[in-house]
Amino acid sequence: MNKAMKKLLGWLAAIAILFGLFILTGPFYIVNEGKQVVITRFSKIVDSHTDAGLYIKVPFLDHVIEYPKLILSLDGDAQSITTKENQYIIVDTTSRWKIVDPIAFYRNFQTQDNAYNKISDIVDSSCRTVITQNRMSEIVRSSNIINENKQSKQDEDEETREIDSLINADTSNEVVSKGRSELCRQMVVRAQAELNGYGIELLDIVPRQVKYSAELNQSVYNSMIKDRNQVAQAYRSLGEGKKAKWFGKLENDKRTIASEAYRKSEEIKGNADAQAAAIYAAAYNKDPEFYAFWKSMESYKANLKDYPATYSTKMDYFKYLYGADGKR
Repeated sequence: MNKAMKKLLGWLAAIAILFGLFILTGPFYIVNEGKQVVITRFSKIVDSHTDAGLYIKVPFLDHVIEYPKLILSLDGDAQSITTKENQYIIVDTTSRWKIVDPIAFYRNFQTQDNAYNKISDIVDSSCRTVITQNRMSEIVRSSNIINENKQSKQDEDEETREIDSLINADTSNEVVSKGRSELCRQMVVRAQAELNGYGIELLDIVPRQVKYSAELNQSVYNSMIKDRNQVAQAYRSLGEGKKAKWFGKLENDKRTIASEAYRKSEEIKGNADAQAAAIYAAAYNKDPEFYAFWKSMESYKANLKDYPATYSTKMDYFKYLYGADGKR
């Protein structure tokens, strides 16, 4: 091997060693799917990448700060909030957000933990502002389907209409003009307005739990008991009314039946009396003397049994009993 060849091999070995050392310093880095990075040099941002791939950096000088590009969630702390009706409720929310500008995010927060604290404060403030301006029914309901179903049932059920007419209107009949979905949208709009410039997009805010505070539990229970008692009394009143209605109908039917029976009995008696009179008349026409005798005997039989003694018989009434003409 000549001198020139040895020199070439030496240079190639040196180049290989230098390339190996360069590789060992880590000049390349990979951005995986679902990730985005910010490159800093001496704490100053020099570059950023949001697409997956292989990239190069200056060894020892450039630092790669990685952030997720996927949707992130943030569970807020339960907080006591006053509604428009001055009712204290406990609201627990969860939010979804993502980093849309890694450079702006790094400048404002640098770490995700710092971002969590800031987003949590803004979301809680927005949630409190929106809830205090609306009624409880707007917070827990998203539509008027309860009232619509109730009205549909009322249209079909006369008894339900009667019950509802006896029960005073309560909060369940309140018309929902916005609903929970709209209030959540308003929360997002308010919060996003404060997060502009931070490199964050707030996707939604959803109340995970809405409940009365411990101080109001007993009051709520008492109100529920009162409402149920009111409904029970309404059913009792309806039952008493129907009872009176049916008893009235029963009495009216009884009077109608008795009146009809009396009419028919009088009609039968009248017909019987007429037939008896006709028979008497026919008998009288056949033998008037015998008819008078027979009627007198019937009269004696009916009347004299009530008198133990008769002090005078000199009356025409006794002509068949003591008179000579009455002896046969």
